[in-house]
Formats: sequence, structure tokens, C-alpha cells
Amino acid sequence: MKKAGYRSRWPFITILVILFLLLFFVIVFAVCTGSANIKAEEAIRLLLAKIPLLGQGIDCTESIINNHALIVYQVRLPRILLAMLVGMALSITGAAFQGLFRNPLADPHILGVSSGAALGATFAMLSGAGIQFLGLGAVGIAAFAGALITVFIVYQIAGIGAGRKTVHLLLTGTAISSFLSALMSLLMTRHQETLEKVYLWTLGSFSSATWDKVLFLILFVMVGALLLMLLSRELNLLSVGEDTAGTLGVSIQRVRKLIIISGSLLVAASVAVSGVIGFVGLIVPHCVRLLFGSNHERLMPASMLVGAIFMILCDTIARTVTAPSEIPVGVVTSLFGAPYFIYLLYREKAGQA
Repeated sequence: MKKAGYRSRWPFITILVILFLLLFFVIVFAVCTGSANIKAEEAIRLLLAKIPLLGQGIDCTESIINNHALIVYQVRLPRILLAMLVGMALSITGAAFQGLFRNPLADPHILGVSSGAALGATFAMLSGAGIQFLGLGAVGIAAFAGALITVFIVYQIAGIGAGRKTVHLLLTGTAISSFLSALMSLLMTRHQETLEKVYLWTLGSFSSATWDKVLFLILFVMVGALLLMLLSRELNLLSVGEDTAGTLGVSIQRVRKLIIISGSLLVAASVAVSGVIGFVGLIVPHCVRLLFGSNHERLMPASMLVGAIFMILCDTIARTVTAPSEIPVGVVTSLFGAPYFIYLLYREKAGQA
């Protein structure tokens, strides 16, 4: 009752404005944090200077050290923006998949995307290929292809188009994911020289962030996130049951396909640029749902912003806490996500007692 009152006193547009402002200040904090000491005023001026129209009257050449501008524009900002986009992609996909499967344990990797991507990346590392395309190296391209091929196989085996229930898709994804993980483990035992490299890739990192990767991912986030948000009403109806949604005019098969295709593309693109990062798409929608309710028209945009904030903070911790070395960002998200997930399970069990 208290949460409902809180939501009624705060218009959602106000909440979005607050989240956007918080995201901006988190970006500023991340820009300032690192081995080079950059003041908040300098960071804000450098950021605003790159915004069209707004940045025309801002002069960054006189008082800001050139080295600082180079560090911000070529090193920190691409990494921060890439972390932001990955956080957005995983969080909105997690929210959509939880609504589609009506399962709070569903996450963006539930259909075997991460296992397919990891297997593709393993093949690329073993082959030693050196190709480049759209800012991605051979590992990223193979991971992207492996993720999409896996989703296609899962979808075909599940026979979703024949009118089966969504649970078949969930079970098939789990089975295929286990099979691909076993296959990847077999490859690594046969080629132990690549074991460490593959293992570190599966933990996720933004250390290789470039502007090309940012541009690559932003296209998927813009299209995929927009499509998922346009399906908010259908997801609200699906959350009460597929049969009920069907009687209310929802085309179940069409909505399933659109959500799965959009979400899978978002996750595949994210994994291709950063490796596998867990718990973000599982935990962030839970937190947002507790604060703002289960209406997907609010849940998905808010999840994107909270996911972006969470991912930037996790990556900032990952690259600074043990500097000059860094921790894989997937380790940091798991350190935060796993305890919170256990807390959610405990609270749900206590509520049923």
C-alpha cells in the first residue's frame, strides 16, 4: 500500500527526468574516476561540448589540459557509453522476457544466447582469425553469429510457431544452453592454451571499448528497445496468461516472435562487444518492478535507465578498485547481483510461509 501511494504522488515523467539526471551525474563521476585526476567541472564541460547546439558556446581549449580531453574522448567516454548501452540492452530484454515467460527468474540469456556466443567466441580464439567488421574483431563477430544461430535453433526445436506454449521455448533454451556449454568445455580441455583467454571473455569486460563498438551497439539498442517498448501493452496482457491475452485480441505468435527476435538481437550485440555479463537483466527489472510496479509501459524505460546506471557504476569499480589491473565487470555484477537474488528468494519464501 505504501508503494502504491508513492507511485501515485510521483508522475512517471518526473521519475524519468530524475533517472536521466542521475545517469548524467553517474557518467560525470565515471569520467572523473581513474588514474588521471579530472575535475567534475572539466568533465561536465568536456561532455557538454560534444552535445549538438548545447556545446557550441562551450570552450574547452583554454583551461582544460589537452591530455585530459584525450583521456575523456578516446579512453573513458567510449567505455562508459558502451557500458551504458549494454546495461540498457540487458535490462530491457530481461524485463521483456520476464513478462513473456511470466517467470521472474527469466533473464536475457535464458534462450542459450550466452552459451552460443561463448562457443562462437571459443571457435574464433582457436582459429586465430584476424578479421574486422563494423568495429568487431573475429571473436565479437563469431560471438554475435553464435548467439543468433543458437536462438534460431532453440526456436525451431521448440516448435513455438505451431502453437505450443512458451514453456517449451524455455525448456528447450535450457537444454541447448547446457549442451553448448558442455561442448565449449570439451574444446577448452582439448586446447588448454586458450583456456584462460576464453574464461576471461566469459566474465565480461569493456576494456576493449571503441567508438566503432559504441556505434555498432547503439543501432541495435535504438531499434530493439523501441520495438520492445511498443509491445508494452501486449506484455501487460500476456502477464495475466496467454489464453486471456488471446481472447483480448493479442496475436500470441506474432508478439512472441517480435519479443524474442528483438531481445535476442539486443543480447547478441551486447555479448559481441563485452562478453557475457550476468545478473544485470535479472536483478534490475526486479528492483524497478518493486519501485514502480509491473506495468511494462513504465517498467521497460525505467529498467533501461537503471540498468545503464548500474552497469556504469559496476564498470567504474571494475577498472579502479585494483588499478592498474582490473576486475572483469561480470565478477562485479555477480558480487552485487547474487546476494540480492538470494534475498529475493528468501523474501518470496517468507511470504509464502
